[in-house]
Amino acid sequence: MNLNRTVVTEFLLLGFSTSPERQVLLFVALLAIYLVTVVGNLLIILVTLVDPVLHTSMYFFLSNLSALEVGYTSVTVPKMLVSLISGDKHISFAGCAMQMGFFLCFGSTESSFLATMAYDRYVAICNPLCYTMIMNKKVCVLLAATSWTIGIPAQVVQTGLVFTLPFCSSREINHFFCDPAPLLLLACADTSMNETLTYIMVTFFGMVPFALILLSYIRIITTILMMPSAEGKKRTFSTCSSHLIVVALFYGSGILLYLQPRSSEFPDGAKLLSLFYTVLPAMLNPFIYSLRNRDIQMVKEALRKLISKVIPFPDWSNIPHQFFFTRKA
Repeated sequence: MNLNRTVVTEFLLLGFSTSPERQVLLFVALLAIYLVTVVGNLLIILVTLVDPVLHTSMYFFLSNLSALEVGYTSVTVPKMLVSLISGDKHISFAGCAMQMGFFLCFGSTESSFLATMAYDRYVAICNPLCYTMIMNKKVCVLLAATSWTIGIPAQVVQTGLVFTLPFCSSREINHFFCDPAPLLLLACADTSMNETLTYIMVTFFGMVPFALILLSYIRIITTILMMPSAEGKKRTFSTCSSHLIVVALFYGSGILLYLQPRSSEFPDGAKLLSLFYTVLPAMLNPFIYSLRNRDIQMVKEALRKLISKVIPFPDWSNIPHQFFFTRKA
């Protein structure tokens, strides 16, 4: 019997408190990463909306992914920044529950979107003649809506099961956000069901989409290898190279983080891996998806059009040439 149960109204996020001398450096780095993430992803959304050339299924899914990344990082990073600059590490019980719920929902949504984007590349490369018919506007909207909503019920249930547990006298979460693993360590009850549910969720919303991505790319690579031209192989593979990099970043760090054995501690190494998992892919996505020369030119042209609409520049071509060479009297 646990006699140390108490009514918990708030928690304390320890973050990286074991290294107080690095707080300022961490704040500056996180602030820069967050600003780049928000600005970069919002620019992707804006240029995709305003430029008809980018009204394709690939950029439609990319703009949705960018919106997701803004929300994904905004769930955790602003609270971390406030804690680092003010030293106030408290978070309310309800705030902790909301943070965990949104974080889990956004994570499952990102997995779904990456699988959807892999399917889009599969259709474009393996069935190019039927691409516009298969990936029409109605199908794209349906796939995007499914990706946004499919994980919400399960993750809400998972969050609810964690926060209905009785918690002991300790309220210190050895992490920088409300993640299920360190929270379960504070519970005064058997958490085996919660741990089993966590592995089920990781499998269903993480490994199943990952398996679908692998199957898509097996078919894609097989199709590319059958192409007679080396230039054609290179050009076709470049259309999905950006997506592969994002998949590697997201799933690589996620697998290392969530499939590690549970222990009584949550070391700084695991917290650093969580930080990498939550902020770096979101910051790098706009840059990764602009690696190809064709994408760079398309995005640059779309940005030029967007800027010209917001800030009208004078048309120097209509100014007489002699204007620049008038002599002083």
